[in-house]
Amino acid sequence: MELLQAIHGRRSVREFTDEPVSEAVLHELIDAAIQAPSAINQQPWCFVVVTDQALLARISDHAKAHLLRASLGAPAHPFRDMLNDPQFHIFYRAPVLVVIAACQPTDWAVEDCALAAENMMLAAHGIGLGTCWIGFAQHWLGTADGKAALGLPSSYSPIAPIIVGHPRRKPASVPRKAPNIRWLNSSPQSEA
Repeated sequence: MELLQAIHGRRSVREFTDEPVSEAVLHELIDAAIQAPSAINQQPWCFVVVTDQALLARISDHAKAHLLRASLGAPAHPFRDMLNDPQFHIFYRAPVLVVIAACQPTDWAVEDCALAAENMMLAAHGIGLGTCWIGFAQHWLGTADGKAALGLPSSYSPIAPIIVGHPRRKPASVPRKAPNIRWLNSSPQSEA
């Protein structure tokens, strides 16, 4: 698959088959992730791979409760009903969760880990797998209990919880807004 094809075709996948993702494929995806640029080439990332479905269910329950106690608990919040639903699994029962964490507190660790996450998601799409960055998991995973569940030292910061699996179906494309481009050069361009 060509790179631009992957960029234009990648979608957030939230429906997966039961087919597992092999350890060899997960190593390929992590290898793609570490090819990302990082500030001063510090490569401040580490990867936690979770395939234990019972652990994923426990993390899902803790993360939902944490979000409901926090600002999302407001009565009118659009996700309140979903988070209160005991059947809702924030990882959509994907076979794998890969958490990209910052293992060094650098000024740009968040950006570096996000670049690694995008590489991993594009690589997964390129080989027919689906991914989704699960924002619902981020806050709880950053707590002491969340880090302990992942086996991370307290100085590490979970940045990108990415689910990976074989898509049950291909999600439809989502319309994109026209880019807001501001040209700061001497050639005549129209301002968007």
